[in-house]
Amino acid sequence: MRKFLFLLAIIAVLFVSSSQTYEQQSIVPTLQTLLPDKPMENQLAKLQIPYWGKTISVEERGYYYFVEFLLRKSAHFFIFGLLALAVYYVLPKFRLRTITAFIITVGFAMADEYHQSLTGGRTATIQDVILDASGAFTFLLIFRLIYSAVMSLKRRRKLARKKR
Repeated sequence: MRKFLFLLAIIAVLFVSSSQTYEQQSIVPTLQTLLPDKPMENQLAKLQIPYWGKTISVEERGYYYFVEFLLRKSAHFFIFGLLALAVYYVLPKFRLRTITAFIITVGFAMADEYHQSLTGGRTATIQDVILDASGAFTFLLIFRLIYSAVMSLKRRRKLARKKR
């Protein structure tokens, strides 16, 4: 049961988050308080991010709204990366476990976007599903690479002990 707690906590955070309007979620006032000197404004002003048929930039949105956009999209990437790892962890061990965790996580991403579309002032976008899937893929890939390296190292140590 304990192994499901992390998964359930992430799902709860996603559900609450996608139930809130943009105004309820906005961190712009907090950013204005925490970053009054607008750090890295010149560097951020050079970025232009194509998103949903628009180009998002400091010039287009203003410094604080652009930083909020970056933080929101980063949150998508990381929360769905963590969700993928949590799904992987609760699945039984079998050959297609990683792929199954990825597919389930993308299903959660689609469900989250649909749920978000039911919230006033929010829209569901395929771009967010792709971003969520990218986070899931990246986290699972890094996990599998680290896991493979650790298992390879253990096998080598075990062989080295047998040769002694």
